[in-house]
Amino acid sequence: MSCFFKLNNFLDIAKSPEVFDWMISIRRKIHENPELGFEEFETSEVIRSELDKMDIPYKHPVAITGVIGFVGTGLPPFVGLRADMDALPMQEMVEWEHKSKVAGKMHACGHDAHVAMLLGAAKILKHHEKEIQGTVVLVFQPAEEGSGGAKKIIESGVLQNVTAIFGLHIAPELPVGEVGGKSGPILAGSGRFEAKINGKGGHAAFPHEAIDPILAASNVIISLQYLVSREADPLDSQVVTVAKFQGGSTFNVIPDYVTIGGTYRAFSKQSFNHLRQRIEQIIIGQAAVHRCNATVDFLDDAKPSYPPTVNDSNLHEHFVNVAVNMLGINKVNSAVTPYMAAEDFSFYQELMPGYFFMLGVQNASHNPSELSLHSPYLEINEDGFPYGAALHASLASTYLLKHQQNMPGAADTKYHDEV
Repeated sequence: MSCFFKLNNFLDIAKSPEVFDWMISIRRKIHENPELGFEEFETSEVIRSELDKMDIPYKHPVAITGVIGFVGTGLPPFVGLRADMDALPMQEMVEWEHKSKVAGKMHACGHDAHVAMLLGAAKILKHHEKEIQGTVVLVFQPAEEGSGGAKKIIESGVLQNVTAIFGLHIAPELPVGEVGGKSGPILAGSGRFEAKINGKGGHAAFPHEAIDPILAASNVIISLQYLVSREADPLDSQVVTVAKFQGGSTFNVIPDYVTIGGTYRAFSKQSFNHLRQRIEQIIIGQAAVHRCNATVDFLDDAKPSYPPTVNDSNLHEHFVNVAVNMLGINKVNSAVTPYMAAEDFSFYQELMPGYFFMLGVQNASHNPSELSLHSPYLEINEDGFPYGAALHASLASTYLLKHQQNMPGAADTKYHDEV
C-alpha cells in the first residue's frame, strides 16, 4: 500500500497550519453569512472559488446551488463524499467575533463545518491526486434542512456511476477525536401530516345543534397514540407526535373545522409506510365516528418525506477499519444508539451503498443547552475539523484502492461524461 494511504499521514496533513487554519477561515466566513435551502448562492461561490484555486474541476449549478467536484483519474471507480451547506431560520444568540451577520439565520446544525471539512479533504486528496486509484466525487449539497436537496442532486443524474458515498455530521456531545457509527439504521425516516376535520359550527350552549370538530380531533389524537403503544413492535422504535392543533377563536362558539398536524418517524421503511397508512385511516375513521369528515395531506409536494438512514454493512466494516487505524480503538464507537432525527443523506442510500457517521466537536466547558444541534446557542470545537477532513479523505481513497481491482476496463471519457 502506498505511503499516501497511511492514515496517520492524512491526519498530520489535516492538522498542519496550512490546512487547519484554512478550514477554520472558510467555516467562519460561511458562518457569518448563512443561507437557507436552495438559496446558498454565496456559499456556493465560496466553494467554487476554493476549488478553482486548487485546480479541481466541478459541475455547477446542480440542484440550483449545488457543486459537484472531482479529484482523481476521472475514471472508475467513483466514490462520493457529501457535505450539506444550508443554514436554519433562527437567530444566533452566541456573542463571538464571527456571529451570523444575517438576522434570523444561523448555521445551527454545523453545515458550515461540513463544507469546510470536505474542502479540507479535497485539498489533501488533490495534493496526492496521482496516487488516487479512481475518482473522488465531492458533493456540496444544498437544502438538507427539510427540503430534500439530496433528492434533487440524485435527480440531476450526476451521481449515476458513483458506487458508494460517505457523509458525516458533527456531534457536539462527542469529544474531539472520537467518532460514532453503526451498521443498519442510524437515523429515522421522517414524514409530516396535516389533517382538516370538518364539522358544523354552532353556539357552545347548544352543542346538540352542532357537529363538534374539536371533540372529534381530540379523539383522533388519542387514537393516534395507540399506533406506537399497541400496534408497533416494542423493539421497533417509532414516533407519532401531533404538534399542531388549531380550531376556534372564541370561548362560546363551536368552530366549523379544526386543523391538526404532526410528524411520524420509524427506523425501517416498512414501519414508516405502515404508520403513514394507519395515520390516514385513523384520522378519517375517528372523524366519521363523531359525524365529521376529514382530509389528510402528507405534504410531500412542499417538502418530501425522508426515508430512514440505513448504513451499509460492508461500508461499516470499512469505516471501522479506517477509523480505528487512524484514531485508535478507544476513540471509535461502532455501535452508537440510533437517533430519531432524520437526514436526507438517506436518499443517496436508496441509490447506492452509503455510510453516515458522527464526528466529535465537543467543547467541554459548555452547558448542555449549548451542545444541542438546532440551538441558537450552539458552539462547536473547531479542533475537530482535521479529524473530519482526514477521515473523509481516508475513507474515499482506501475505498477506491480496494475496489479498483474489481472494476471492468476503464472507459475513454472523463469527468463530465463519466459522472
